[in-house]
Amino acid sequence: MPNHQLFQFTLVVRDYDEAIDFYVRKLGFTLLEDTVMSETKRWVAVSPGENSCRLLLAKAANEHQLTRVGDQTGGRVFLFLHTDDILSDERRLRENGIRIVRDRSHEAFGDVLVFEDLYGNLWDLIQPKG
Repeated sequence: MPNHQLFQFTLVVRDYDEAIDFYVRKLGFTLLEDTVMSETKRWVAVSPGENSCRLLLAKAANEHQLTRVGDQTGGRVFLFLHTDDILSDERRLRENGIRIVRDRSHEAFGDVLVFEDLYGNLWDLIQPKG
């Protein structure tokens, strides 16, 4: 059986530049690509780290897509970001004015906090045990 790996997925955004600013400047992701495809479309990819899944920041192209910005999972946690230093990451989130929805707690699987991205999508920041 072939070896598969989830490589990239789309995050619908309102504006390319504000999304790049948030993910790169505030969360510390790396801008991997920003290619102009047409007058209204760019191919913008960011990643939280080496060997990590990429986010394709896709600007909503119509009113229907715009309704999905910030609500891609109907209010459930959308993304799960692992870290090896949750205290440092929590400090960065707070310093950058990122809204923490649920304070850090100790769970069976490790430490976790929930934060909101610039559009209201929920993220779990997890430092796994061990």
